[in-house]
Amino acid sequence: MSTGSIPRPARFETWRLATIYIVVILSFTGLLMRLVNLQVFEESTWTAQAVDNYTFEVNVPAPRGIIYDRNGFILARNLASYNIVITPASLPDDASDIQSIYRELSDLIDVPVGGVVTDASLEEAKLFAACVPGPGIAQLVALQDTLAPYSPVKIKCNVSEDIARVVEENSVDWPGVSVDIEPIRDYPTGSLTASVVGFLGPIPALFEEEYRAKGFVPNRDKIGYAGVEDSLQDILAGRNGLRVVQIDVAGQELRNLEPPRPTVPGQNLYLTIDTRLQAAAEASLVQEINFWNTYFGTVRISSGVVIAMNPKTGEILAMVSYPSFENNRFARLIPAYYYEQLSQDSRNLLLNNAIAAEFPPGSVFKLSTATGAFNEKVVDLSTIVQAPGQLLLCEKFNPNDTCTDSNTRPFVDWIFEQNPEGFGQIDFQHCIAYSSNVCFYKLGGGFEDEIKQGLGIERLQQYARALGYDRRSGIQLKGEVDGLIPDPQWKRINTGENWSTGDTYIASVGQGYVLATPLQILMSGATIANRGKLMQPTIVREVTDGEGNPVELWFNSDPELFTVSQEQTPGSYQISPFTPNLKWDITVTPMIANYSCDGSVCSLDEDTLKIVDPATVEAVRGGTRLSVTDSRGTLNELFSSFPIAVAGKTGTAEYCDDVARKANRCNFGAWPTHSWTLAYAPYEDPEIIVIAFAYNGGEGASVAGPIVERVIKAYFELKAIDISQGSPTGGQ
Repeated sequence: MSTGSIPRPARFETWRLATIYIVVILSFTGLLMRLVNLQVFEESTWTAQAVDNYTFEVNVPAPRGIIYDRNGFILARNLASYNIVITPASLPDDASDIQSIYRELSDLIDVPVGGVVTDASLEEAKLFAACVPGPGIAQLVALQDTLAPYSPVKIKCNVSEDIARVVEENSVDWPGVSVDIEPIRDYPTGSLTASVVGFLGPIPALFEEEYRAKGFVPNRDKIGYAGVEDSLQDILAGRNGLRVVQIDVAGQELRNLEPPRPTVPGQNLYLTIDTRLQAAAEASLVQEINFWNTYFGTVRISSGVVIAMNPKTGEILAMVSYPSFENNRFARLIPAYYYEQLSQDSRNLLLNNAIAAEFPPGSVFKLSTATGAFNEKVVDLSTIVQAPGQLLLCEKFNPNDTCTDSNTRPFVDWIFEQNPEGFGQIDFQHCIAYSSNVCFYKLGGGFEDEIKQGLGIERLQQYARALGYDRRSGIQLKGEVDGLIPDPQWKRINTGENWSTGDTYIASVGQGYVLATPLQILMSGATIANRGKLMQPTIVREVTDGEGNPVELWFNSDPELFTVSQEQTPGSYQISPFTPNLKWDITVTPMIANYSCDGSVCSLDEDTLKIVDPATVEAVRGGTRLSVTDSRGTLNELFSSFPIAVAGKTGTAEYCDDVARKANRCNFGAWPTHSWTLAYAPYEDPEIIVIAFAYNGGEGASVAGPIVERVIKAYFELKAIDISQGSPTGGQ
């Protein structure tokens, strides 16, 4: 073989080239498909994300509506709160200039400059909310610089107007430092109207999604937590404005991307409350409480309620729940220690006890028994009832029970200790005037051959409901409870026992299982005072827009709805402009089920209803007037010399609740008692009715009576003043 021969060239393998082409083609195909997918199929998604990167929504808070009383006195308003803020991006470039600004500002607002900014100090600053003492100025600004340098950070909140002016004057020398004006809620009347007006608080986490959908911003915007601030939140809050702007990577605003949506201020609210009468009512209540507590040398009366209403219109003129709370302390935040103090108080300071607390009504409930007994012809004006100091009742749990010593028990009258002989022979209206327990025992449950068949618990429940008991009133305040008028079925379910004749006796005088709110008791008296017409109690007089024009609004008090709308819906009633709303007229609207007996078995026929005879209402009204005009009437000492004709009813209600039990006051035969008094005037054409309640107050005429007398007197004095100043309606 020759050594100089030429070597054979390498064999070319085409599959290798094909592989390369295939890989290249597949790669470009994949890239092309990915590009088509991004540019065509996912174009809207990526475009939206790109827009989101430079789009920012600025939510502008709307001013909240102002709350007035019926005479235009401000109950809730918005005040300017001055906050000192620093925008990191606007500070000078030179570090020494920044430190100089920090030092001068620190001397003015008393916030430390802070040491060297470190990672540890920044982590510590993250633990503090805005305006909470702790981090220095340097730490707060450095933390904000890492988050959003073009957004201001609060350094000191709620500074004085003088300090705010100094900061504004030095704004040229202090670039980046400015004053941010934030509205805060102010309540000029404070605790006087807190239970009605309420207060504001942060949006709870549970409702964040709901309020975000309405345009609110959690951790900034506040909502109502009680009173009308809560129940009428939608009309007071207005609608926040919105600006959609373009921002750069540092968060600086560049331009508006859409036309701004302006804010819609909240509507203004006028309440039916007369602040002057409210103050008089609270002062009367506090004066009486302090007098008796001083007299006994201990805190005997711990709380009370006073409500005044126009029975012809349903307007609440005063609603005092004492003791109350100071809603101005919740203006910026809700102090945890103060809220804990209020919530743990056994007197339920955060509740409006006029509508949210249930008490045994005692003798003021006798108006229901009297109405039912007269209308059912258990008694008439000529009937004479024997009213000894006590009677012995054979208490039966079943109709066939026999009478023995073991089931015979005494039922005493309130006058028994003063006069064991009782009231003797009295007629129907004097039963009301003297508030004879024995008389009402007989009217409610019957007694031997004298009154063979009393009203009975089933019919008593019917008449009590017709006067406003056992259901919510529908007033524009949340937290209202419905009270309780028991019946045999209720007792079997809740106690496992049968109803007894003694239960009927006790219920007839507003004791035992009977419970009611002060507002319900006021409604029962208002129905009698207004000759059978029960008007819808209302706390709202009018709603106006920013220019003072009345806004037509309807309110639905259904607990599942509790809404305000601009048109009438089933179950709603008009609240603005003010229109008196008649709930019902017991002399016109059939509300009482017919009652019939077949032998010893009696039952209600709820398919056939009847009205209350107007003569019945007049007879009961006469009894309430007799309580003033008769020398032995329970209100005679208070109102016999009053220049205006007054009528009413007193009540002393035995009770044994958790508070009394804890204090060992629940002693059989010597129960503690609440004090009640209900009165209205003028008698022939009433324009005010007042209920007063004193917790553990004792006798109604002695404790609650003077409170009512002073409130009625204040009402007519204020009316005279208003008339003399040119207001023909007396401000009412």
